[in-house]
Amino acid sequence: MILVAVALAIAAFLAVFLAAPVASVFHAAFSSGAGGFTLAHFETFFQISLMRESFWNSLYVAGLSVVFASLIAVPLAYFTVRYRFRGALVIQTLGVLPLIMPPFVGAVAMQLLFGRSGSVNLLLNDAFGFAVPFMDGLNGVIFVESLHYFPFILLNLVVSLRNIDGAMEESAQNLGASGFRLFRRIVFPLALPGYVAGASLVFVKVFDDLGTPLVLGTTNMLAPQAYLRITSVGIEDPIGYVISVVMVVFSVAALWASARILKGRDFATLQRGGSSLQRRALSPRQQLAAYFWVGLVLLLVLSPHIGILLMSFSRVWSFSVLPEGFTLAHYATVFAQSSGMIANTLVYCGAAALIDVVLGAAIAYLILRTRLPGRQLLDLAASSALAIPGVVLAIGYLRAFRGLELPLMQTAFTASALALVMAYAVRRLPYALRSCMAVLAQLHVSLEEAAENLGASKARTVRRIVVPLMAGGILAGFVTSFITAAVELSATIVLSSSASQAPMSYGIYLYMQSIAGRGPGAALGVIAVVIVGVGTYASHWLLERRSVPVAAARPIA
Repeated sequence: MILVAVALAIAAFLAVFLAAPVASVFHAAFSSGAGGFTLAHFETFFQISLMRESFWNSLYVAGLSVVFASLIAVPLAYFTVRYRFRGALVIQTLGVLPLIMPPFVGAVAMQLLFGRSGSVNLLLNDAFGFAVPFMDGLNGVIFVESLHYFPFILLNLVVSLRNIDGAMEESAQNLGASGFRLFRRIVFPLALPGYVAGASLVFVKVFDDLGTPLVLGTTNMLAPQAYLRITSVGIEDPIGYVISVVMVVFSVAALWASARILKGRDFATLQRGGSSLQRRALSPRQQLAAYFWVGLVLLLVLSPHIGILLMSFSRVWSFSVLPEGFTLAHYATVFAQSSGMIANTLVYCGAAALIDVVLGAAIAYLILRTRLPGRQLLDLAASSALAIPGVVLAIGYLRAFRGLELPLMQTAFTASALALVMAYAVRRLPYALRSCMAVLAQLHVSLEEAAENLGASKARTVRRIVVPLMAGGILAGFVTSFITAAVELSATIVLSSSASQAPMSYGIYLYMQSIAGRGPGAALGVIAVVIVGVGTYASHWLLERRSVPVAAARPIA
């Protein structure tokens, strides 16, 4: 009965804070004024030229971001895994750094570096008499998104390349294949699952991103239009809900297509890469070319971090290659005016991460350790949050919970910090769930059976045996949920009702809206990066040690 009650409680949480808001968005998109079903709102959507332009722009930006992210990630993964490359591990580690900085934080710094009057174009104009439109319009969004999200492809592709049986490459080489032909016909097809997984994530993340287009002033895309329609036209505007439905449908379609592409194809090899993986040597000329290319890529990868750091210390940085002076005043401003935002971030994200690990551990236990009917539906429902854009979930909250007041706080739910915490928790639940399921799957059930044979009840066994042995995975899930929630902007700017209750991501967005505030905004961005960086390091440290020794479990008596 206890397990049934836990399952029902989790189902009720997901129904209230995930299913109901999303369902309200769909209902509003398909509902006529009299409450009946209609497709008129979708017809109106495609009749508005701005909506059609935004739709195709979003597809264009997401698609080209995948292309450019692939051009960065695929060679980087192949060189560092398949060749004897000094510093390969360092290069792969530096390649993941963009994920530490949310794209909207570095977007303004990228304008200062690569804009028409930015550092790079000033140098190009002085030396060669021309400038490159890196950051003009949609180009800027594609540039920033590609640099930020290519690690998704890099991480997945590195794993796939390492798992390929090296004997297959040797056989192809013995038959005369080499160079690009070997890569195109043998290596890349076998690594396709990793590439597709990473590319689909890049597409979904870019298609749903709200912060980067807003910060760059590019509003002719779906996510910014959804936000602007709801916040400017009003919550009753049906077009805002139609945009939200379109975003959800395409996010789900992208994930479905990635699975469909691989369906029915066999990528298995007789053994993993491991010791059979023969790394090939590069000639001196090839090494020089490879290091030049890798160095250029890493310089681009680190440019947002360099730019935001310089910007946070600059007195004035305009129409010059480097800042014209340095100061600590921006950090003083942040700690004087926005220390509450930093505290809010720690509280909100900490509370959301705690909810996530409790729910994630409970769902993992129900799925892997019980035979409750329908338990797989809990996994499906919790994981479906990955396909729901943050702006859509936030809009759903505004509609589903409008008029709902919290009795003790005498305030509307949607204007309270609780709404932000719930939105963060729902959106990050899949990360904590996967971490908890991974560590529980590694624990043999005989450990629990032994405790029960010695007289321990099911509840005591869970408390004294299962939870301590899952501690590494639970802590890793907590940190992962925390650091990803700390840089959430989509739901934040929709649900934040006042600066005093807002977290850091909202403060960065507000600062970046004016030239005078960009210095403090950059300083707050650096603080956010430090928090996320420390959290990311802690997450990796915990993941390395999540296999807790059996001796770590407390005695059951």
